[in-house]
Parts: sequence; structure tokens; C-alpha cells
Amino acid sequence: MDYHNFTTTFTVDQTAEQAFAAINDVRGWWSGEIDGRTDKLNDEFTYRYEDVHYSKQRITESIPGERIVWLVLDSYLNFVEDTTEWTGTEITFEISRKGNQTEICFNHVGLAEHECFDVCSNAWGTYVNGSLRSLITTGKGRPNLKEKAEAGKASV
Repeated sequence: MDYHNFTTTFTVDQTAEQAFAAINDVRGWWSGEIDGRTDKLNDEFTYRYEDVHYSKQRITESIPGERIVWLVLDSYLNFVEDTTEWTGTEITFEISRKGNQTEICFNHVGLAEHECFDVCSNAWGTYVNGSLRSLITTGKGRPNLKEKAEAGKASV
């Protein structure tokens, strides 16, 4: 299958190890209710935001300071026709040094093939470029910023 991704990239002054630790602190940057461990290979965790979004992820790759991959095992989005369209997609974080900065490249592999692309890519952009970046650079994420700004709208 030919997958199309949502990709966003940013750089920070912090180390690759600091970025890796922040990404694994999912509760620190992604809003909603998160159950399960989120920081070790083969960990599984669920994400739930009201009755709008549920997904279950397994960490299928975890290379400290370099790469994290989540496989979406199960999903439910109440705002699209195919409510399970995230199931089987992958969410990846590539971490690399660029000069004296660290680059984080986020990909949601397969997202562009689905109805939720516009809403989901907008939300991912907010969480990754805003909340995750803030967690890496300041030690404090902003996981609920999107809900406060857009109360009542669908959330990734």
C-alpha cells in the first residue's frame, strides 16, 4: 500500500536525549486521558479524548536519542465515516543532530489517505510543534491548549 504521511519537523537547542525523554512523556504534551506506560519498547497505551477519539498504541521501536515508533492497534474517531481509520497507521519520531541543535521529525504514516487528515494534521501540528516543543525546551508542555482554544471541536 502506498502511504501518504503527515510530517512536521522542528529544531531545538536541547540534546537528542532530552528530546527522546520528552517524547516518551506522552502525558506531558498530548491532551486527553492516557492509560498505560509510554516509555519502553513494546509498551501499550491508550489515548482517549471524551467520546471523540480513542486509540491504542504499541511502541514498536525505541532507540534512545534517535527514533520512536508507535503502531496504532485500535482506534475510534467519532467525526469521520470510517471511525477506525487510524488503525494500522504508524506514528514516528525521528531525532537527529543538526549542527549544535536537535531536529525532531514527526510522521503520522498513512494519515493523508484518510478523511480526518485536515482535522488530525492541524491537531498534530498544535501538539507537536507547540506542546511537545515546549516540553522539550522549557520542561512544561501545553497539552490542553487546543481544547481551551477550540472547545467543542474535534481533537486528535
